[in-house]
Amino acid sequence: MATAPASRARLAYPRALLKLSGEAFAGDRGAGGGIDFGVIDRLGDELKGVAALGVQLGLVVGGGNILRGTAASEQGMDRVSADYMGMLATVINALALQDILEKKGVDTRVMTAIRMEELAEPYIRRRAVRHLEKGRMVIFAGGTGNPYFSTDTAAVLRALEVEAKLILKATNVDGVYTADPKQDPKAKFLPELSFRDALVNGYAVMDANAFGLCKENKLPIVVFNINQPGATARVLAGERVGTIVQ
Repeated sequence: MATAPASRARLAYPRALLKLSGEAFAGDRGAGGGIDFGVIDRLGDELKGVAALGVQLGLVVGGGNILRGTAASEQGMDRVSADYMGMLATVINALALQDILEKKGVDTRVMTAIRMEELAEPYIRRRAVRHLEKGRMVIFAGGTGNPYFSTDTAAVLRALEVEAKLILKATNVDGVYTADPKQDPKAKFLPELSFRDALVNGYAVMDANAFGLCKENKLPIVVFNINQPGATARVLAGERVGTIVQ
């Protein structure tokens, strides 16, 4: 059920899009590790807290925990076929997340870029916006529906289409560092970055296509640790969490 507009007025970002990698669904199993339902359950609690704020939240999910198209193509599979298989993997993750969320009382819709009406709604921009306005959490699956494009690019496209004010890039580190903090103890945390500085210094915030779209359309990105309880809600309420790129 939608929250009153007065509640939303206190939010720094009343409409946002959260990008979840497929690896997030695998937990400690890593890429290709399938679905860890304990991890999704914890993620569901996090998102339930966001829904309680009255935020209009869309989600784009990856599929790397099941199959990554680029990895399959490197092993000899046709790139287009491999990418379509990767898109189907994102639908599996979306349905798993939807099931957990609805069991927690969060009203959701899964919308896919590839038509499969028996499982989910086809992606239609106006319908997606209407779902968000009605307080439903919308999970966008199937990437862009086209091969050669990542789910990062899909996330930015959907954010721009539904007029989200922010992209949240969920990771398992606290934000952007000058180097990999797990390998370099001298890596420095960067609380704020300009698009230009991120490009010049080669910080891998998102893939190049997705990052270029954000820069061109002045869409800010917050890179944060999804494993910190309440972090998503804190970002949307305006607290400084993780790294903001703008």
